[in-house]
Amino acid sequence: MTELLEALHRGDDETVAQLLAKQPQLNVFEAAALGKSDRLRAILAEEPASANAYGDDGFQPLPLACFYGHVEAARILLEHGADPNTLSRNEHIQTNALHAAAASENKGPDVRYELCKLLLDNGADPSIAQGGSEFRAIDAARMDGDERLEQLLS
Repeated sequence: MTELLEALHRGDDETVAQLLAKQPQLNVFEAAALGKSDRLRAILAEEPASANAYGDDGFQPLPLACFYGHVEAARILLEHGADPNTLSRNEHIQTNALHAAAASENKGPDVRYELCKLLLDNGADPSIAQGGSEFRAIDAARMDGDERLEQLLS
């Protein structure tokens, strides 16, 4: 995993800003997680299969875009064939895009709802549980007390 993604996952905004100030050429995972739509389009135009690639941490671009609350990045990935139903290969948590969108706390309930609706409209299956558990996206909505999102996912 890149230093930039590690800093983003840790919530280290200062390091993220310092690394971005160097204007690195972002990979598909970084572009998705940061919501850099133009870069994402460029990568997918050259490497369409990267929409469903797995990173060193076991996560795919679509769940990263969803977890970090980037609707446009998620839309671009879906338009380029990203599968919303595949589970991550992370050793600690096996989530998919819908789980990530429902659990995202970064942008608030309206963005979570918009992301989940986008995913459902593009074939996401709300009945899929996280790997090794019974926890579904609707359970994240319930934990947050988000009734509107819960209704969408039921």
